[in-house]
Amino acid sequence: MAAAGAYGLWGFFPLYFHLLNRSGALEIVAHRIFWSLVFCAIAIVLTGRWGEARVVLGQRRLTFSLLGAGVLVSLNWLLYIYAVIANQVVDAALGYFINPLVTVLIAMFFLGERVSLGQGIALLIGLAAVLTISLGLATVPWIGLGLALTFGFYSLAKNRIGAQASPFVGLGIEALALAPISAIYIVSLELTGQGTFTSIGWGYALLLAVAGLVTAAPLLLFAIGAARLPLITLAFIQYLTPVLQFLVGVVIFREAMPPVRWIGFGLVWLALVVLSVDSVRRLRHRSPQTTST
Repeated sequence: MAAAGAYGLWGFFPLYFHLLNRSGALEIVAHRIFWSLVFCAIAIVLTGRWGEARVVLGQRRLTFSLLGAGVLVSLNWLLYIYAVIANQVVDAALGYFINPLVTVLIAMFFLGERVSLGQGIALLIGLAAVLTISLGLATVPWIGLGLALTFGFYSLAKNRIGAQASPFVGLGIEALALAPISAIYIVSLELTGQGTFTSIGWGYALLLAVAGLVTAAPLLLFAIGAARLPLITLAFIQYLTPVLQFLVGVVIFREAMPPVRWIGFGLVWLALVVLSVDSVRRLRHRSPQTTST
């Protein structure tokens, strides 16, 4: 339930960020980073993890790794919020659908992991999907590719960091990477009359401030689910996010779905089926060996 709650919240994020369409994507991301830091700082104090935060900050290599991860996830947030404001939620969903395929590529090139036959077939089908959409619509789905790449490299960074920091501490330090710049940017917008935090009303200001809670809540639920579920189960539940985003884009926001885009998405879904079947097959093949040892 915790894992489904996390991926479900992420799936309905477009509805929340659509409410903030009177702000620019850069301003929303600045508020998201700043208020995430504020929320995490409060959570760290309330949960008694300030000692852990000091220990993590005392490890220079780990701190810089978390700060680098913060830059990557901030770029991911910027692209995602831009997609929502620009009514391109379907493209954002495409990015999270192809993210598992991009993750396989990253693991292959940066971690030296071998790609199985099933993974190779899935990657080729995924490439065919991107080419189909690009050629059919005469445009590269750069939002989807950008989201998949930034989150893929963010996952790589978090994989190397491992469980060296709890969710609140990790996210708090990640937010530190750009929080000072975000605060300066927010203040400069308000001083020049271009900001929306104080000019629209307290309700809208509250919506911007709640970005910290909106960011941290699913991460906490994800941490609870990830600690109690097999990784293969978590991998299947993750598809809930792009499915919900896709439905929000098509059903609620009425974004266009020409035939060539349906074909492209169909190929992506086929690639994910191949990837999932291959993962289950390899897991079952590995299980008897693990039992015998």
